[in-house]
Amino acid sequence: MVAEGDVKFAVKMLFDELREEMNDHLDTINENTNEISSNYESMCELDYKIGKLSERLDQLQLFLEQNIGFKSEKKPKFTPQPLTNNEQDVFLVLYTLEDKKGAVSYADIAKRTGLSEDLVGQYITRMIEKNVPVIKRYVNNQPLLRLDPQFKRMQAKENVLGLNQRTIANFSTE
Repeated sequence: MVAEGDVKFAVKMLFDELREEMNDHLDTINENTNEISSNYESMCELDYKIGKLSERLDQLQLFLEQNIGFKSEKKPKFTPQPLTNNEQDVFLVLYTLEDKKGAVSYADIAKRTGLSEDLVGQYITRMIEKNVPVIKRYVNNQPLLRLDPQFKRMQAKENVLGLNQRTIANFSTE
């Protein structure tokens, strides 16, 4: 017969080994999480710097066109695909709230449309896949959205997306 004390000691040893192994796994996970977080922050910083660089290049191009007569290649015309009614609703909220806030979060759109943030995120992804130029930038791990300014001007003039009157009428009465 095995003494009760020997069994308790053996079980304690097994639990100690298991605890040590789990702590090793936890340390590895924490290290990986810190590395991912660091990489994510670096990517956000790069995205911000690229945005600033793009703005400066646009300013330089405008300066050259106005002062020297330099003509750059025409940018390709936007070719978005038709949006569903729900995507149109999300687009209209993004379009109008951006004017007030400068950038819009999923929560802002969800609050205005009554959809969940996850569903709003899915609609935004589909809009991007349909060539709607949504600019997404992250601030404090929160995605903020806005539309490409040239596309926004073109949409205002030409209704590039072909928004139907039902969507516009429903949107304006809310």
